[in-house]
Amino acid sequence: MTQRRILRLSGADTRTFLQGLVTNDVDKLDQGLVYAALLTPQGKYLADFFLKSDGDTVLLDISEDLADGVMKRLSMYRLRADVQIETADLSVRIGTGVAPDGALPDPRHPELGWRLYGAEAGRDDSDFDALRVSHGVPESGVELTPDSYILENNFETLNGVDFRKGCYVGQEVTARMKHKTTLRKGLKTVGIEGHAPVGSEITANGKSVGTLYTQSGGRALAYLRFDRAHGDMQAGDATVRLID
Repeated sequence: MTQRRILRLSGADTRTFLQGLVTNDVDKLDQGLVYAALLTPQGKYLADFFLKSDGDTVLLDISEDLADGVMKRLSMYRLRADVQIETADLSVRIGTGVAPDGALPDPRHPELGWRLYGAEAGRDDSDFDALRVSHGVPESGVELTPDSYILENNFETLNGVDFRKGCYVGQEVTARMKHKTTLRKGLKTVGIEGHAPVGSEITANGKSVGTLYTQSGGRALAYLRFDRAHGDMQAGDATVRLID
């Protein structure tokens, strides 16, 4: 698990400000955690994060590697809006066992457990890579890269995008991919025999099929061209096969 930073957004315009920027419906904050992304105007991934209502403020739980860039971009979009952005003196614990008091369910999938915000950081001994691989959950800095599109990375099935909420940055491209095209590439769970480094090219019959990513327990996440992802494929010394 990557290190996380918790940002706090405060001010009278906070929710309206976020609603016009992120992929999910900020009004869902009243029901629990919201998983969302920030995109470029061209619809490409910039960052993913969790949003949490905290009194009159909103917490934004993000990978430490992405935090500075997102703070800078949010500040750029803020203009005259009454929104203040700062690093909160909070950490996050995650787990899949019995949820402690105050913990909230991970909105991406029930088996991903809970997240608890407070003074203590950490995780239980759950195999989160295995859970991510089983349920097609990408991670920033691994499967999620700046040239990727969220619909190719399962954001719809992971409750990370809302197609009824209205406009946000990158919405037009995302909506067009949803309603006017059939996805030809995307993140899938594959079976793997052997091991190959993350980022290894996957080939079949001498043609490039995609890229291999996180591996756990004989399975892996792979970004694939669907028209070529048939039968046995190769990634380094490993054999890969798409799981139906």
